[in-house]
Amino acid sequence: MINRYAKQELFIGEIGQQNIKNASAIIIGVGALGSSIAEMLVRAGVGNLTIVDRDYVEWSNLQRQTLYTEDDARNKLPKVIAAKNRLQQINSEVVINSFITDITSLNIEELIKDQSIILDATDNFETRMVVNDAAVKHGIPFIFGACVASYGLTFPIIPGKTPCLNCLLNHIPSLNMTCDTVGVISPIVQIIAAYQVTYAMQYVTNCELPTSLQSIDIWKHEKSEINISKLKNDNCPTCGPNQNFPYLATVNELKTDVLCGRDAIQLRVMSPNSLSLKDTSKRLIGIVSDLIVNPYLLSCTFESHRIVLFKDGRAIIHGTKEPSVAKELYNKIVG
Repeated sequence: MINRYAKQELFIGEIGQQNIKNASAIIIGVGALGSSIAEMLVRAGVGNLTIVDRDYVEWSNLQRQTLYTEDDARNKLPKVIAAKNRLQQINSEVVINSFITDITSLNIEELIKDQSIILDATDNFETRMVVNDAAVKHGIPFIFGACVASYGLTFPIIPGKTPCLNCLLNHIPSLNMTCDTVGVISPIVQIIAAYQVTYAMQYVTNCELPTSLQSIDIWKHEKSEINISKLKNDNCPTCGPNQNFPYLATVNELKTDVLCGRDAIQLRVMSPNSLSLKDTSKRLIGIVSDLIVNPYLLSCTFESHRIVLFKDGRAIIHGTKEPSVAKELYNKIVG
C-alpha cells in the first residue's frame, strides 16, 4: 500500500508517525471543534480514537460541523454515530470508539482510562471542570479549546507541569458571550482545532509543548499570547498539594443545561437508568405527535415542544430556556 502518511513523515519522522499510531485520543464533544479535531487526527493516523457526545445532528450544525451531512440531520443521527461513519470512510485503519452520553463525574474516569491525551471540544465550563479534575487525577494531558463568534482560545494542560483549568479560571479572558447570543463562524473553529491537534501531535511525538494561552480573533485580525506558567494556584483543590477534585463529587439529582445555539434545555439524572425507547414509544402513542424512533433516540412533539429522549434517560426539550418548564415536560413524558 502507498504510504498515506509520507508527507507527514517527512516532517515528524518515522518514529514520530509510529508514536501517533500507538496513541489513543479521546475527544469530549463532536460538534464544531470536535468534528474538525477528529478528522485531523484520523487523517494523521492516530491509532485509537474515542468520541463522546450527548447530542444529535441538526440543520444548524451543518454550517460549521464539518463531518455531517444533510442526511445526518434529516435522520436525526447522534453525532458520534454520524461522525464514526464518516471517519471510518476517511481512514479505515483507525479504531474508533463512540459513546452517546453526557460527561459527568460518574463516567468520566472510565472514559479516559488508558487514553494518551484528552481534547476539549465541549460547550460548557461545568463539563470542562469535570474533565479537568479527572485529567489531573489520572495524569493525562488535557487540551483546552473554546470558540464563540470570531474569537477563540486554547492552551495545553499538562498535569504536574502546567496550571490546570481550575487554577486559570480567574485569568482566562471572559467568554460571557455564547454562540446562542452572538453565533460563531467556521474559520475560528478551524484555527483553534488546528492548534489543539498540533499540541496533541507534539505531545505524543515527545516534543515540548508551550506553556501559553493562545487567544485569537480572526475577524479583527488580533492575536495574543499569555504565559500561564506562573499562574498556578498553590491552593488549587485540583492540582495543589491538598487535592480533593471537587468536580468529581456526585450529586443524585435532575440537572439542566441550556444548550449553546439552541432554544433548548437538556435534562439529565446524575444516576441514570436505562430507558427503553421501544416501550416508551408504545406508551406515548396517542399522547404525542410526530413520533420518530431509531436505535439511538426517540423524538416527538408534546404541548408544542419537541422532545428528544435518549436511552440513558437524558432528554432535550426544545422550545424553552426555562429549566422549570423543561422539568415539567420531562416528568409528564418520562415520569
